[in-house]
Amino acid sequence: MKFALKIATAAVLAATAAGAFAQKGETVKIAWLDPLSGLMAAVGTNQLKTFQFLAEEFNKKNVAGVKFEVIGIDNKLSPQETTAALRSAMDQGARYVVQGNGSGPALAIMDALEKHNARNPGKEVVYFNYAAVDPDLTNSKCSYWHFRLDADTSMKMEALTTFMKDQADIKKVYLINQNYSHGQQVSKYAKDNLKTKRPDVQIVGDDLHPLAQVRD
Repeated sequence: MKFALKIATAAVLAATAAGAFAQKGETVKIAWLDPLSGLMAAVGTNQLKTFQFLAEEFNKKNVAGVKFEVIGIDNKLSPQETTAALRSAMDQGARYVVQGNGSGPALAIMDALEKHNARNPGKEVVYFNYAAVDPDLTNSKCSYWHFRLDADTSMKMEALTTFMKDQADIKKVYLINQNYSHGQQVSKYAKDNLKTKRPDVQIVGDDLHPLAQVRD
């Protein structure tokens, strides 16, 4: 929870800095686009409430001289729904977008904003990514309008395997990850890094499970 608060605070702070370009007393609208339905609804609801709580706290202190409004829109964890949600958010006056659950929706936002911002100079929209950690988002698919506030998958696995390197009691590792790009990348980077740093460690399993599903 503390980490989530830090990430959400960073996003609001970034919007606060950008809010310096807004007129004093203006309402800065931040669109939150993540799942509020389906199997990821509980995660999304918690994240949305965190962003809204922080916006309320900043409004009380009036740090930036502007008001913040977080507009929550359910993207159903779908790239197509995310694109529609983004259009709705922009129609409501949002110039800042936050999203983090899934690299597919993240790519949809980046692609849509590249087109929108090129066609609408002076009305650009900025995307703050607080949890979509596909390394490609800041490498081969990098966008000027995209700011990621979290370490990507390769960074996380570099840190984890560096720690494991000095843990002599670790002899075997079983990889269990979600069956989409992030989980597949965790598996890849874990195996690659362990092969280099701890070639003696035996990977005894490498399984992928469906995203956001619980099975007895």
